[in-house]
Amino acid sequence: MPRTLAAPETGSAQKDSLAPLYHVILLNDNDHTYEYVVEMLGAIFCLSPDAAFRHAVEVDTSGRTIVMTCGLSEAEFGRDQIHAYGADPRMPASKGSMSAIIEPAE
Repeated sequence: MPRTLAAPETGSAQKDSLAPLYHVILLNDNDHTYEYVVEMLGAIFCLSPDAAFRHAVEVDTSGRTIVMTCGLSEAEFGRDQIHAYGADPRMPASKGSMSAIIEPAE
C-alpha cells in the first residue's frame, strides 16, 4: 500500500530569511584593452569569451558592468580577484588592475 506524505506546515509565524545579495561591478578605464577584459573575466569568473566580450562592451559604453551577483563574502573575493589581476601587458600605459566595487543588489 503506498504511503502518503504530509504536506509541510503552512502559515507559520517564522519565515525563512535569505542572505542579502551583492553585485560585483567592474568599472571602466582607458588603460585596459577588450582582450584584457575578456581574458580576465574568463580567468576569474569562468565566463565564455562571448559573455566576457559583452561585459567588455558594456563597461566601455556605460562605464560599468555587473559581472556577478552573490553573497557578500563571494562578492568581496571577486572584487579582490579583479584588483589583483594585474596590468594589461598590451598597453604600456596600464600600470595596474582594473577597478571594481560591490553594491547591494536591489
